[in-house]
Amino acid sequence: MQHAIIGFTQDDELHWVAKLACGHHQHVRHNPPWTNRPWVVTPQGRQRHLNVKLECKKCDEGAPVDFIVPI
Repeated sequence: MQHAIIGFTQDDELHWVAKLACGHHQHVRHNPPWTNRPWVVTPQGRQRHLNVKLECKKCDEGAPVDFIVPI
């Protein structure tokens, strides 16, 4: 199921994590050669990706939300 990115945060290891509109978090790391997301390392890149939809595996699995989505 796809949901829009509504914000970003960092985990304990300073990896970038997208906050999705469904209330789940999803890592959006830039770790070549496996993951190529150079946009995540700059504030401008993250800003441009707000509202972009990502596939949420947690929704597909019926997992509880990671945070309460503000109204």
